[in-house]
Amino acid sequence: MNPHRRLTIWILAGLVAGAVLGEALYRAYAGAVPAGWITGLSLLGNTVFMGLLKMILVPLVLSSVIVGVCSIGDPRNLGRVGGRTVLYYFGTMLVAVLTGLAVVNLIQPGDPNGDGSGLGSALTQAGEQSYAQSDAERRERIEQTGQAGLGAAAQNLLRQLVPANPLGAAADFQLLPVIAFSILLGLAIVSTGERARPARQFFEGLFAAVMTLVDWILRLAPLGVFALVAWTVARIGLAALFGPLLWYVLAVIVGLLVHATLTLPLILRWWGGASPLAYARAMRPALLTAFGTDSSSATLPVTLECAEDGGSSRRASRFVLPLGATINMDGTALYEAVAVVFLFQAYGIALGPTQLAIVAITATLAAVGAAGIPSAGLVTMVIVVEAVNASLQGVPALPLAAVGLILGIDRLLDMCRTTVNVWGDAVGARIITRYAPDEASDTAPTQTPNAAA
Repeated sequence: MNPHRRLTIWILAGLVAGAVLGEALYRAYAGAVPAGWITGLSLLGNTVFMGLLKMILVPLVLSSVIVGVCSIGDPRNLGRVGGRTVLYYFGTMLVAVLTGLAVVNLIQPGDPNGDGSGLGSALTQAGEQSYAQSDAERRERIEQTGQAGLGAAAQNLLRQLVPANPLGAAADFQLLPVIAFSILLGLAIVSTGERARPARQFFEGLFAAVMTLVDWILRLAPLGVFALVAWTVARIGLAALFGPLLWYVLAVIVGLLVHATLTLPLILRWWGGASPLAYARAMRPALLTAFGTDSSSATLPVTLECAEDGGSSRRASRFVLPLGATINMDGTALYEAVAVVFLFQAYGIALGPTQLAIVAITATLAAVGAAGIPSAGLVTMVIVVEAVNASLQGVPALPLAAVGLILGIDRLLDMCRTTVNVWGDAVGARIITRYAPDEASDTAPTQTPNAAA
């Protein structure tokens, strides 16, 4: 059997078994699963498996971006490739947001009666109480982000693009400063020429070694995904998806499905000239890993390997995918648009064309600043809420505590939108392959064994 197919089957089995165990524990203990179970599953999933993936993340990003920039060669070629990459990122995120707005306004999950009354005071007050009782650290992040606004988020993004201390950023797992530094160092190596050949060979060797580590770590993927899904479901329960917020859940999932199965495949076929179905098959291990880990950054090692096996060039993959895991968030952008409009609907606050335009613009920009870690989109979503609040006249503003309505099910929906984020990155790599194809010399130095061989 093909190694990737075998890995896909085992990861899928881990996902199903994890969901079954988590739901069984949730029901057996009536939602109060003993700390021993939660701690044990978290230790296996978060500490061991996610820890191993995070361990190799910085050296992987550093070496892959430098090798990718060096293989592209002429800085003018890099400019053309980079320009098309950024155009793809922002274009697909904007389309995702517009898709989300269309779906949420069609379904109107926050106003099931269609009379503008919202979900009623009982449910909204329960949501605010849930927010007040939630994790203090999460509340602090949400409130600080809301106070800072979009301007502060843009300044933070600029600071990451011009890192004063890339080593410090790497220690804090901030990938964008590492990528910015890697691009500049790669350009310097190319410009230096023959004298910098040892540096290029060093990073090529480092990348090959890290990819060997990836192969080893992937052997634990089914077990790690099993533990992560069981840990998530045991704390929340699958019944949360079918409660009063069912229509909200459906709106998010329908929007994500439209973008993942219609929009991105059409772009891939039209712009990339590739078969969406064949490429999706190659990406299955990465997509399942993204669903289980709930982190596009942690999934990056798997995404790189699957994308190259699926026909993306090494040149494109090593440049596009690390950058995409940081700033290309199609699923997050769509989710933020749906969630924000839903919350306003739930509180009976009608949004006009001006407010919907603000949602479209700010959700796209806020998604760029969302880290590739679990539930980051929930935090940056408050930037969109505050932007819409500032445009309202004559009606009460939406309180930040309104996010308590969706806190309980955010983790499960985050797994879905993370999968779409990774699929969007992978499609971008396959499209940019047309403009940065491999040459024969690109494949020899960094050939790695197949995953889970």
